[in-house]
Amino acid sequence: MAFDDKCCSIVPYFRIKVGKMDEFKRLCGEMVAKSNEESKCLYYGFSFDGDEAHCREGYVDSEGLLAHLDNVGALLGEALKIADITRLEVHGPEQELAKLQAPLAGLNPRFFQLEFGFRR
Repeated sequence: MAFDDKCCSIVPYFRIKVGKMDEFKRLCGEMVAKSNEESKCLYYGFSFDGDEAHCREGYVDSEGLLAHLDNVGALLGEALKIADITRLEVHGPEQELAKLQAPLAGLNPRFFQLEFGFRR
């Protein structure tokens, strides 16, 4: 099925190391501020459950997702010194996922292809 919607989301889950929650949350605040400047970022935020965090984020298209990773790369690198990614998913239509597979291969995500739906 073809979609006019090119929206992509990346779905990371983090486990924060003991005693590092305040530092992780500080980095989250900095990543939110940087992401807010991105024209192709549709939404971005962090939610928490104990020592786990999830980043809820979506982009207009695959190019927006890749631009975001470039934009927050240094901050994400700092976050990954104090937290581990326990699960990473990428969601989007087939043609957009095809553009992300090679650039994201090093992160070993699971790719979920959008087949049914709509976006308002």
